[in-house]
Amino acid sequence: MKTIRVAATAATLLLVAAGCGGNADAPTAAGPGYPVTVTNCGVDVTFAAAPQRVVLLKSAAVPYLHALGVLDRVTARAGQYPTEYYDAATLAELDRIPLLTDKTDTSGHLQISKEVVIGQQPDLVLGEVDNLSRDTLSAVDIPLLEEPAMCPGSTAVPSFDDVYRQLETYGRVFGREAEAATAVTALRDRTAKIQAAAGTAAERTAAVLYPTVGGGTTYAYGTASMAHPQLRAAGLRNVFGDVQERVFEVTVEELLGRDPDVLILLHGDGDPTAVAQALTGLPGAEKLTAVRDGQVMTQLFNFTEPPSPLSVDGLERIVRRFGDGT
Repeated sequence: MKTIRVAATAATLLLVAAGCGGNADAPTAAGPGYPVTVTNCGVDVTFAAAPQRVVLLKSAAVPYLHALGVLDRVTARAGQYPTEYYDAATLAELDRIPLLTDKTDTSGHLQISKEVVIGQQPDLVLGEVDNLSRDTLSAVDIPLLEEPAMCPGSTAVPSFDDVYRQLETYGRVFGREAEAATAVTALRDRTAKIQAAAGTAAERTAAVLYPTVGGGTTYAYGTASMAHPQLRAAGLRNVFGDVQERVFEVTVEELLGRDPDVLILLHGDGDPTAVAQALTGLPGAEKLTAVRDGQVMTQLFNFTEPPSPLSVDGLERIVRRFGDGT
């Protein structure tokens, strides 16, 4: 297991961020309970003190940081942050954080240079992107944390317990253990109430898909995705519950063979109507029971994946739409 130790990151960055000029903030002194070591994607990452200059490269950590009251430590962000994910208080916090770029490629992957990120002099980066790996950042003493479900090669079967554990992990990293414990209790209670309200949803079957708008591959989610426990908590049976993969390609013929009663279509952004049309407009899709009965729901991606407090919001939306069997 590889170990990364993070010490005076800001001081180190003064040497590598050529052309930045000015004086960096002095490294934060270690507080009670530090150093803290967490394991992330098989790597031990040690923090000498609570992070004070965080850069977000993905949006998944936002609800965690908001719950812990540390979103004000994010000094820059990149990527897309759909307003539908957040309440008014979180949106107000995000609006105060400078956006470096929201440019993505055709696959939805963030396009940002390492020089831009390093120039922010972060003491923590949240979210790994294609051209800015953990190794690249660790070479200049910048730690990176990724959501565990998004770790390369992850085969762990996710659950809502992963959300609670990640809250506790962030609580340790930021020195907010008490706040994390309170947030976990509230989230557990909320999840239990939603699940109780769902019942069995008349034991209907469902599939969670990611259609490609404009034509192309349709993807489905198996047991290694958060979609699986989310469907189960909503009282629905995943028709791809026998597939031990996170996401994989499917054809209309295979969908017809499994013929789910309910379809939940995930998407990153854009018009939900176009997302629905990307599936319902496929040749033969009109024969699907869910399409014929109008049991198709679109949902923004982070309401399901990766495991986060937004997955509880997504569960509530699914139950609201399908929990009464209508």
